[in-house]
Amino acid sequence: MFRKLLTSLTVLGTVAAGIAPAAATAPTRSCADLVRSFDVPDARTRVASAAVVTGAKEFCDVRGTIEPNIGFQLKLPVRGYQGRYHQYGCGGFCGAIGDPSFPSGCGPAFGDAAVAATDDGHQAPPENPFDTTWAASDQKARDDYFFRAPHALSKVSKHIISVFYGKAPSKSYFSGCSNGGREGLLLAQRYPRDFDGIIAAAPGAYYTALIGYQAWIARNTIPNDKIVLLHNAVMAACDGLDGLVDGQIDDPRLCEFDPGALTGQLTDDEIARVRRLYAGPSDGGVRLYPGGQPYGSEISWTFWLNPSPGLGRGIAPELADNGLKHLVYPIGEPHSSLESFEFTVREFRRLVPETVKANSLSLDLRAFQRAGGKLIIWHGAGDQGIPFEGTLDYWQRLTGGKTPSWARLFVVPSMWHCAGGDTLTDFDPFRALVSWVEGGSAPSRILATGRDSDGKVVRTRPVFAYPLRARYDGSGSVDDAANFVAAPGFGFEDRIRWAGEDLYRSGPVAP
Repeated sequence: MFRKLLTSLTVLGTVAAGIAPAAATAPTRSCADLVRSFDVPDARTRVASAAVVTGAKEFCDVRGTIEPNIGFQLKLPVRGYQGRYHQYGCGGFCGAIGDPSFPSGCGPAFGDAAVAATDDGHQAPPENPFDTTWAASDQKARDDYFFRAPHALSKVSKHIISVFYGKAPSKSYFSGCSNGGREGLLLAQRYPRDFDGIIAAAPGAYYTALIGYQAWIARNTIPNDKIVLLHNAVMAACDGLDGLVDGQIDDPRLCEFDPGALTGQLTDDEIARVRRLYAGPSDGGVRLYPGGQPYGSEISWTFWLNPSPGLGRGIAPELADNGLKHLVYPIGEPHSSLESFEFTVREFRRLVPETVKANSLSLDLRAFQRAGGKLIIWHGAGDQGIPFEGTLDYWQRLTGGKTPSWARLFVVPSMWHCAGGDTLTDFDPFRALVSWVEGGSAPSRILATGRDSDGKVVRTRPVFAYPLRARYDGSGSVDDAANFVAAPGFGFEDRIRWAGEDLYRSGPVAP
């Protein structure tokens, strides 16, 4: 469930008009011919297996290893291939190859793309997706996870594609959420010519601070029954502050609910914990992360903060403990744990030398822009795992509050981390990205959907390019996107003062 939650970005919809169908490219050699070594510069590769898989889509299933230990899977369509390559990011601590899905429902104009995914250079036990023991003393494994693996896979996949079809892909796309979103930003910053279009969803860009943030919320949890009580009180107080009572809070920063109102229903300690969750970690007034738990996200705390089947002690406790024990401090230096981590500026600075390699905080994307790259960043406003305020802070620093010609940001009201939410549960900008890259039309509006427990769509809502928001036009169902128009945002200051402001870089430098 954990990996699926963090890596799932289902590709749906029909590519917009204006992208003319191209003639399909047939393979120039057999699938079995790919079982061999490939001397890709700085990414020597051994394909261990390549077999044709029949079914609704017939493809060559390629599996192999990029030195030293980056496992990957590449699917090459036998029919209908029209020159596109789509690579998926890897969530959490990775350690497993998420089955790369073919873009579905894209119509004949799109054809079948070659698709690929990687385990980021290490293999975690199936029973423990949070395992980080691989990083305890292996710097190469760390670096593959921090920055190298997605770039290496892009080079290897394109090389194998050129061998199989006789030519390299004409357009390349990347999409990922959470750690995969961090990878998307990192690719645009460090390797600006790898991809024509990138989707970076809920990006864990602030890696230096993120594991500590997980420790903060894990150390301040409350029981699930109290979480439900709290959520109901927050919604009663804040649902209508965005101008519409519709079961969602469009911008959590509008809400100023004080959990002290629940005195007698929550203990004094629980009230203090909730206040700390909303505020985020700090040391003497200095913020240690650019954000806190968003108002309205509380129901998602039940599985992120607390024990849940298949998720051990909860996602935050597992991320924090495993990250602090084996991954985020330099090899050979004393590490920490969930129980002993100190929320101080001094401890924050101890994390910088190692984790700065994983951050995707460059503010200079000119090389990506010059290469013709297009970037879509999106984030759920109710994200309980990576607060959306951090992405707004990065966007403000990157753009100065202006919308660039080559990038767009979308903030999806009420959505949790990558998927799910009180009302809106799904957001997929892939169709819009392809239309932008290949048709030249920058997206100004993308639909979000809300599904019930049976998968039925029960709400649609337009999401406008930030800082615009959707406003109800006053008539018709609030569950129908047709009844909403674009309106100015709420005017919050997006830039946040915090301990890591020196981590933003003026230019991308690939190691």
